Amino acid sequence: MKPLIIGIAGGTGSGKSTVARRVADALSGTSVAFLDMDAYYKHYADRPIEERRKINWDHPESIDWELLETQLAQLAAGAAIEKPVYDFVQHLRSPQRVSVPPAEVVVIDGILLFVEARVRELCDVKVFVDADADIRLIRRIRRDIARRGRPLEEILDQYVKTVQPMHLQFVEPSKRYADLIVPRGGHNTVAIGMIVARIRQELAGTRA
Repeated sequence: MKPLIIGIAGGTGSGKSTVARRVADALSGTSVAFLDMDAYYKHYADRPIEERRKINWDHPESIDWELLETQLAQLAAGAAIEKPVYDFVQHLRSPQRVSVPPAEVVVIDGILLFVEARVRELCDVKVFVDADADIRLIRRIRRDIARRGRPLEEILDQYVKTVQPMHLQFVEPSKRYADLIVPRGGHNTVAIGMIVARIRQELAGTRA
């Protein structure tokens, strides 16, 4: 049975991962595989860390689209993959890999997920998670300090120079490809219920 692929896009700190987790939690009795688009940043091992810190990681050119498309297509075909792991402290792809087995539902999230047509077209259901810019910035600051060990000044500098401009240029316009727009992120229980209902409906059709 071909798995159902759920694509969840939205700006940094919008609540994409929370929506993905809550959707999976609601699908009891259904196998769910997760892909995070952040794992597919390009591997710039030939550049010193000072230069890697200056790369515009919010531009579509920072993504290894070929690998992402290949592995997503493999999951769509019912095959397992070895997903890369990205080290956000060193700005490099880790030598580790994560085995992702086939599943009935594949959930993938990322800020630029709907930008590339080849990847976008692999998603059976496309969800855009929306949130106010100030809320997204606060969440990003908290995450980058706690989980990525970055100083506040570096976070704000990156936000002003690349994150916000790239959001306006690429992320926000990609909203038009969404089947469903979810305001307030993971706190929108009604929208999450609608997503789960749609998934259950699609699965029932393929199982029948």
